[in-house]
Amino acid sequence: MVTIRLTNSKTHRKEAFVPLDAQNLRMYVCGPTVYDRAHLGNARPVVVFDVLYRLLRHVFGAEHVTYVRNFTDVDDKINAKAAETGRAIRDITDETIGWYHDDMDALGALRPNHEPRATEFIGAMIAMIEGLVEKGHAYAAEGHVLFRVRSYAEYGALSGRSVDDMIAGARVEVAPFKEDPMDFVLWKPSGEGVPGWESPWGYGRPGWHIECSAMAYELLGESFDIHGGGLDLQFPHHENEIAQSACAHGHGSFARVWLHNEMLLVEGKKMSKSLGNFFTVRDLLEQGVPGEVIRFVLLSTHYRKPMDWTEEKAREAKHHLERWRLMTKDVKPSKPSKAVIAALGDDLNTRQAITELHNLAGNVLTFANWNSALKGDYTGPDPKAAVAEFLASAQLLGLLLPSQDVWWSDPIDLDNFKILLINLRTEAIKTKDFTPVDALKSALLAAGVEVRMSKTAVELVPGPDFDPTKLEALK
Repeated sequence: MVTIRLTNSKTHRKEAFVPLDAQNLRMYVCGPTVYDRAHLGNARPVVVFDVLYRLLRHVFGAEHVTYVRNFTDVDDKINAKAAETGRAIRDITDETIGWYHDDMDALGALRPNHEPRATEFIGAMIAMIEGLVEKGHAYAAEGHVLFRVRSYAEYGALSGRSVDDMIAGARVEVAPFKEDPMDFVLWKPSGEGVPGWESPWGYGRPGWHIECSAMAYELLGESFDIHGGGLDLQFPHHENEIAQSACAHGHGSFARVWLHNEMLLVEGKKMSKSLGNFFTVRDLLEQGVPGEVIRFVLLSTHYRKPMDWTEEKAREAKHHLERWRLMTKDVKPSKPSKAVIAALGDDLNTRQAITELHNLAGNVLTFANWNSALKGDYTGPDPKAAVAEFLASAQLLGLLLPSQDVWWSDPIDLDNFKILLINLRTEAIKTKDFTPVDALKSALLAAGVEVRMSKTAVELVPGPDFDPTKLEALK
């Protein structure tokens, strides 16, 4: 069994991952609030946890892994969008969910097993709030229900701060009906034109934090294996999830492992509309940046480090993917490399996994290996088997998937150059002037094409450094 080690945000250390039940491994990741297009920062956790999902499925079996990622479809931002546009809330959320699926599909992300909408679990949220009130962990006040933060002694363990420190250093909503400034809303009243549901506390709607707790409980149970999301959610959202879930379901541990990805920068600066460097995934796709290229760049940095998106990184990623797709053309994947699996098992080190892919690419099609294989005296690994292993390894990271090849086309038909080289050699044998043959061979070699010539045959194979753009002038 492959050993997986993950950095648990709750314990602040890297730990060996042992599922509660290897036959029923469960993971919850906070999804989007659906009122607008997903920006690039929203895409990072999707891609990060998609790789973890793929790794878990590979190690434990796809049928033994359940992945839940929610849609928050009741929220003040959605209400504001509806008021601004005059559109129905359901129309906005349905459209936005469709956009989200299209954009995340373009990044090669697998759909989770469950994608619950918050509005489908209002009854579960009300029942959970009622239980918290009965146990003294929550109280009703002026149509609101609030969670008593100080009733949960371990509050702050995830973010590593005490309640008093949080009050001193954070902006908290001050309201006269709160017993304590840190108490947070579980339920709030809804006015005219705002979505609401009948409850023991009047017509209203849930607070944000209770939504994920209720959906996770309904779909994964009191205790499950992994809870993930962006670092910006660690406090207060995830801290509040833990508190209300632990108090509502005292026998469970809620999530055992917490994973948080760091934030995203653009050309070294925080993404901001005021700086003019804010863009959505759809913006990039419409600018001609393939989803696979976006994914490659996002995975080139370890998830626990800030990720800097640059145009140069996108160009480099596209170059690598073009060569890799050409190298694996018409190849069927076999099994992923142990080195790539080990890199992913080491706290989901996608940066190292991509380094291992480069190493594999550099080894699979060297001229020496192919030349020796053709002569029959090569005793190393089968180059074709190595390509199949390389492809399987890339696909474990969600790269080089058949569904993601829509952007790529073989830019150079090497068969044309093969015919040209054969014709030039035939002519050179007659004229005794091999200068045109040598010139074409040199151009091909300079472009990273391996030229294999025998008395009876000519074969051209793109090597690990193949750059088709260098052959454009020869076409």
